Amino acid sequence: MTDSRTLEVPGGTINYEVVGDGPALTLIHAGIAHLRMWDEHIPAFTRRYRVIRYDTRGFGRTRSDDVEFSNRGDLLALLDHLGVERTHLLGISRGGSIALDFTLEHPERVSALIVVASSPGGFEHEAPEMDARWAELERLEDAKDWVPLVEAETQVWVDGPGQPSDRVDPDVRLRMTRWNLENYRAEGGNGRPQPLEPRAVDRLAEVAAPTLVMWGDLDEPGVPAGSKLMASAIPGARSHLFPGVAHMVDLERPREFEQVVLDFLAEVDRSLEAVSLATS
Repeated sequence: MTDSRTLEVPGGTINYEVVGDGPALTLIHAGIAHLRMWDEHIPAFTRRYRVIRYDTRGFGRTRSDDVEFSNRGDLLALLDHLGVERTHLLGISRGGSIALDFTLEHPERVSALIVVASSPGGFEHEAPEMDARWAELERLEDAKDWVPLVEAETQVWVDGPGQPSDRVDPDVRLRMTRWNLENYRAEGGNGRPQPLEPRAVDRLAEVAAPTLVMWGDLDEPGVPAGSKLMASAIPGARSHLFPGVAHMVDLERPREFEQVVLDFLAEVDRSLEAVSLATS
């Protein structure tokens, strides 16, 4: 049974859901979606884990006042509220950056880190071929012209830059378009997220949690570049490439995604159990 609730935090209200039993696995959604993007994976993940998912500020049903806030602080408040001392942490896109930042700020709370289709905070990658696209997205957002904005974002993040609109399953495209449009129309607040300082891009060697980095090779060029950097600079990090896939790797290849995640976490769990037995 799903436990769907809200948590009051300074300057905001966090919408979250909890389902399943076992070690905690916390999911952080992409910036063009909300917690519903994980629906398809819940049956697989809850076979082993207590799955926690939530809408970050300004997304889904979470609301924020016009205040400065920390995404790391919101996640910490949620884990404290649920009595979770340590969690496996899985984030995609913007959610992956939040997961990495949280791992750096609160390493004692993270058992394993999985970063999907993301890049570290502060990472910069020049891709002149994308400049016109970014400018158009900014123009549409400033005008609050939501329908064409969402279609333009779908072309980048779901189809993949330069890819045809029929490359992905039409249902995947429809779901992503709907979730993204729901976010914009809800106008969930004007909270101002404060970045981690120093930025994650300069602190990758500090990550101590077992880490898995995943990405698709049809993604916007900065994402594979940032993913490769994390895979090489985080000590002992594993990596998994999805050939022929753009940004939303979990929805394009859901069964492969689930298997890679669960295999990695099973290995982490065995290591944690061995350590626990050795020290008991």
